[in-house]
Amino acid sequence: MTSVTGSGTRLAPRRARAASGRASRRGKTVVRGAIGLLALFVIAEIVSRSGIVDAAFLPPTSLVLVRVAELLVDPAFLGAIASTLQAWAIGLVICIVVSVSLGVVLGSSPGAYSASRAVIEFLRPIPSVALIPLAILVLGNDAEMKIALIVFSTAWPVLFNTIYGMHDVDPIAKLTAKSFGRGRLATLWQVSLPSAAPFIFTGIRIAASVALIVAISAELLAGASDGLGRWMLDASATGNRPDLVYAATIIAGLLGLAINGVLVLVERRFLSWQPALRSTGDDA
Repeated sequence: MTSVTGSGTRLAPRRARAASGRASRRGKTVVRGAIGLLALFVIAEIVSRSGIVDAAFLPPTSLVLVRVAELLVDPAFLGAIASTLQAWAIGLVICIVVSVSLGVVLGSSPGAYSASRAVIEFLRPIPSVALIPLAILVLGNDAEMKIALIVFSTAWPVLFNTIYGMHDVDPIAKLTAKSFGRGRLATLWQVSLPSAAPFIFTGIRIAASVALIVAISAELLAGASDGLGRWMLDASATGNRPDLVYAATIIAGLLGLAINGVLVLVERRFLSWQPALRSTGDDA
């Protein structure tokens, strides 16, 4: 009992030092990122104010930041963001349901994977932007068009990460589950899916960023009836409000950053039991 107690006493300071070290590294990363961002803004401000680049093409950063603050309280702009996020969320949910289900089937069945590989490899290289004319012809230029393009473009990272995750499951773990009387569904639910979960979630994180890019691109290129891309298109149509276009671009970037940050927190919360995540996730 004394030995166990002494060992636990020694481990506690080590864990505290490790946690403190991880927090310190994260703090340094945030500070360095903030310094780099501030330097970029200062350089852009100097370039614009000095006349090196015409303000019609590069407005002063200070003016753009003022426009960012104004847009964040503009109901019309917030409505455009809500429209984009709605299409983003619906498309991503459909993608996750379809791609994870299909990936589990293909990853569990070598025969099914071999039979479908040619079709997948044919469809995967097709750029989603190239499908915009077809999507407009079939679905119009409303939310259905954006959702369809989002599903197509985001299916591949989720699908392939799910397949790779299923292939990476330890066969000994599956045999052990079967030796304890677990059926195929129970083995899939209790062994295969938990083991493949980090791969699947990585695919979802990639897909979430791609979905936002595709949603805004579709609104810009297809002239959607609403959305952030449509708002930017209208703002740039006059040709004399580059500050609004830059401000909307910054907000779009912040939106993508926030989405990724939320997904990272969810991953750390629900997949913290994974050894790979414990060793690398906290340093990200």
